[in-house]
Amino acid sequence: MKLLFVGGTGIISSACSQLAAERGHELYLLNRGQSSRAVPEKAHVLHGDIRDADSARQALGDHEFDAVVNWVAFTPGHVQSDIELFTNRTRQYVFISSASAYQKPVGHLPITESTPLHNPFWEYSRQKIACEEVLIRAYREDAFPVTIVRPSHTYDQTLLPMDGGYTVVNRMRRGLPVIVHGDGTSLWVLTHHRDFAVGFVGLLGRSAAIGDTFQITSDEWLTWNQIFAEVARAAGTEARIVHVPSEVIARHDPEWGAGLLGDKSHSVIFDNTKIRRFVPDYAPRIPFARGAEEIMAWYDADPARQVVDAKLDALMDRIVAEYGAAGQS
Repeated sequence: MKLLFVGGTGIISSACSQLAAERGHELYLLNRGQSSRAVPEKAHVLHGDIRDADSARQALGDHEFDAVVNWVAFTPGHVQSDIELFTNRTRQYVFISSASAYQKPVGHLPITESTPLHNPFWEYSRQKIACEEVLIRAYREDAFPVTIVRPSHTYDQTLLPMDGGYTVVNRMRRGLPVIVHGDGTSLWVLTHHRDFAVGFVGLLGRSAAIGDTFQITSDEWLTWNQIFAEVARAAGTEARIVHVPSEVIARHDPEWGAGLLGDKSHSVIFDNTKIRRFVPDYAPRIPFARGAEEIMAWYDADPARQVVDAKLDALMDRIVAEYGAAGQS
């Protein structure tokens, strides 16, 4: 197949690009040539700016594709521009939505593709919902060949799962308390990007997937207490956990709080029956225990990666002190 990835070198997309190339697909990447991750050896890079219609058209020339995936579409304006750009240029257009778009609080578990979309807490999720609405309308009214994919928390070796990233690991290693929202027992799902890629690449070029929606996640459920403990183990230390309500965190840092109240503070369990029906070889194999080891090996390989956000570090100290739980574990 002839594939176009708009982006294609990010946390999730890099593994999909690599797998698509390994499977022999003719892969094109449309980007501005700015990436810290390697481009697959056989991929063709088209230099252009997807936010500039003239630049994108010039880069694409007269290319047509079996499937186009935009990894960097976040607003209705982005997808409307894509509809105009890729109509009659591709047999399938894949939009990367988000599992955070599902209703919060979640009405029932497990979450399936038919779970309602509604997130009053997080603007990012509301924008993704609005994008889906634009694309589904284009499919229904004009037969625009959209497939919607909703990843949940998907990571690679560069991405620590908790807000604050390496700042939290640094606190662990210094013996300082680290903040876990709520009581730490809500369930969460972390998906390794190489596992995700198997399900995702398997959907490309599938005419039966047109007009449909898929979630692709791991089947491993972990509490946030367990997630912090796994990261601490991989970092060769222990986590002195302080439990703080998400609402308290949100009062101190609205952006951090929005991601908690709109996503991470809610227990999630996903039913992956549908993606397995379409892609029978989808079987996530990488547990987070191994993923955490990959992450810490990456950070420890280069001190330049071990960036501590001093402002956030101080904020965490203030929250712990104000909440009066520095000795809690």
